[in-house]
Amino acid sequence: MIKTLAIGAWVVVVALGSVYFSVNMAMAPKEDPEAKRRANMETIRGDVTSLPVLQDGVVTGYFLTRLSYVGDKDKLASVHIPIQVLATDELFDALVGKKMLNLQDNSNFNLDEFRGLIKDAMNKKLGDEVIEDVLVEQIDYLSKNDIRSNLAQRNLNMQTGQKLINENAPDNGAHGGAEKAAGH
Repeated sequence: MIKTLAIGAWVVVVALGSVYFSVNMAMAPKEDPEAKRRANMETIRGDVTSLPVLQDGVVTGYFLTRLSYVGDKDKLASVHIPIQVLATDELFDALVGKKMLNLQDNSNFNLDEFRGLIKDAMNKKLGDEVIEDVLVEQIDYLSKNDIRSNLAQRNLNMQTGQKLINENAPDNGAHGGAEKAAGH
């Protein structure tokens, strides 16, 4: 009889232990590394950036863009340069300075190549994989003719810049002759 009670107690203990273990395993959160990585991401909205498109030293139009940047929160916290400023610098460098993309011939514009170009350039400058993705909110190209046409449709006149210096340069190369004559 004692043997039967001991076997019964053993079966009850094993059954309760297995139920307890099963419930705890079912309730334990599963560690998903991808979900953890996504939870540590931050999106930074960029500014509208207007880049001149140059051909033979003449502005032929403007490339307008607004980009957002997705990056690791911890790595972004260690960056001392505002991401928007860095992105604007990289856009000017890549598109105006190095002319990596032909903005005038936008028939072969590759959006994925553009995103990768900006992402890689920013990460290279930061020295680490800080930026995970570049999100495009706006991309426009306006030629000078487009701008003039829009102004004409609204009956607006294009304003010219204000002249900062009203004097003509002296013919003989002497500086300051007009100021000395006027008593300045």
